[in-house]
Amino acid sequence: MHPDRAHVDGPRAAAGDTGAASASSAPAQGAGGGSPEADTHPDRAHADGPRAAFGDAGVAPPPSAPAQGDAGGSPEAGTHPDRAYAGDQHAAPAAGRHETDRRAATAAGRPAADPLRKAPTPGHAPDAGDAHRREQPSAPGPVPGHPNHRPETPAPAHGDRPLAHSADGKGPAPQRPEPRGGLLMGRPFGVPVYVAPSWFLVAALITWVFGGQLERVLPELGAARYLVSLFFAVAFYASVLVHELAHTVAALRFKLPVRRIQLQFFGGVSEIEKEAETPGREFVLAFVGPLLSLVLAGAFYAAAQTVEPGTVPGVLLAGLMISNLIVAAFNLLPGLPLDGGRMLRAIVWKITGKPMTGTVAAAWVGRALAVSVLIGLPLLTQSGALGTDAADNVGMDTVLDALLAAILAAIIWTGAGNSLRMARLREHLPELRARALTRRAVPVETDTPLSEALRRANAAGARALVVVDADGQPLSLVREAAIVGVPEHRRPWVAVSGLAQDLTDGMRVSAELSGEELLDALRATPATEYLVVEETGEIYGVLSAADVERAFVKAMARPS
Repeated sequence: MHPDRAHVDGPRAAAGDTGAASASSAPAQGAGGGSPEADTHPDRAHADGPRAAFGDAGVAPPPSAPAQGDAGGSPEAGTHPDRAYAGDQHAAPAAGRHETDRRAATAAGRPAADPLRKAPTPGHAPDAGDAHRREQPSAPGPVPGHPNHRPETPAPAHGDRPLAHSADGKGPAPQRPEPRGGLLMGRPFGVPVYVAPSWFLVAALITWVFGGQLERVLPELGAARYLVSLFFAVAFYASVLVHELAHTVAALRFKLPVRRIQLQFFGGVSEIEKEAETPGREFVLAFVGPLLSLVLAGAFYAAAQTVEPGTVPGVLLAGLMISNLIVAAFNLLPGLPLDGGRMLRAIVWKITGKPMTGTVAAAWVGRALAVSVLIGLPLLTQSGALGTDAADNVGMDTVLDALLAAILAAIIWTGAGNSLRMARLREHLPELRARALTRRAVPVETDTPLSEALRRANAAGARALVVVDADGQPLSLVREAAIVGVPEHRRPWVAVSGLAQDLTDGMRVSAELSGEELLDALRATPATEYLVVEETGEIYGVLSAADVERAFVKAMARPS
């Protein structure tokens, strides 16, 4: 996220047909108008679906059934050694009280309750999933010492908190894995351009359709007409690429990062990761794509005037002129996820001062547009209003036109819905704060037995274990899943270092991160737990990806 802006451009304009042409982040789109955009617009997702604003990847699916013990447990914003969990009314129990309760339970003839077991914390923010591709249990596991509870981890007191390696608490900025999207064609302006496998399918379709038209216009070409048609398909998608590069250059000009450009079946997608800061910039960002398509149409028209109309160059230039006109006209339709919908959103945003209001208005116009395309396109084609001969009977062309209309309508409807969902996602992202979601943690040395480490965690009311060296420098994080896998009778003989994952720079996150910055940091280095540190380098606690996931899901469930 956005929750990701995607522009979609690509009509099926070769034969003079209406063009088909995205998120969100989703996205201002190009000719196909299809997928939601992936830029920072609240309504943008990536071209291949609503992945959570957050990159190609969306948000991990919510856990099927959160474990009882995981409902609460993030430390408060302060650094007091006795800080309680945020929103948690269950204070950390003292070690002596655990022992008393255990003895009383034994005397009563029932098993002693596990000291790490915590009741659900009222009011505590659940967790949201990071948008990475990582292995993590679909539901929280049990806590050590209790068959149905997840392991909880410990936090150090303020006075003796160890320091992280990074003095600023963040460490070197992690490098995000570069998204893939097919065959890499180049990096204009530093942005990778990919050709998706589906492009080869649409190129073959354009070659076949345009070749059939050339047979009527230039019958002397014979079989060579398909080579000319293939050249037209490549030239047309080169025009689509120029359309997308216009969006990309404008985004870079406004300091908005662009993950990639992808050419696919219904056109092109510019995945812009950040939202424009003002409605004016949003309008410009959306308008430059159709504007460049109009400029290209004018250039092809001017070039066509210099050649004979009945020749191969004349036919190619006329076809490219018409195709770019269709791309521009289709994208200027005022509904999300098309470029015209982005422009309408910017206008409503400017009038009301509320980006969400603009998104809602443009999305509903987009849905109305989808219905109009579904019903109107076949009727216009049947009546001959689009320049074709009117047909009184239902033939293959009529079926193909109806199929094209259904595909375009589905793309526009889905893109509009994704834009609304991504807008809500962006609206709730600021609620995700690393400090509020972090679990209390205690430091333990590498040779500490697991049973002793858990005893210290219980005494401190902590829910995470950080393995440190003799100088108190953090080395690794003990994984919850590993703790659960160790039987209780084996824990006195198992050292915590054998259950820990070594820390990398990307696994250190600042306690000040929130919203999209937090998700970006987690997405850059997929893991199940992260070390949260203060700006001074002190260890603040441990952030579980599962906690972030549940918080995200809960935030998305609340009405806007």
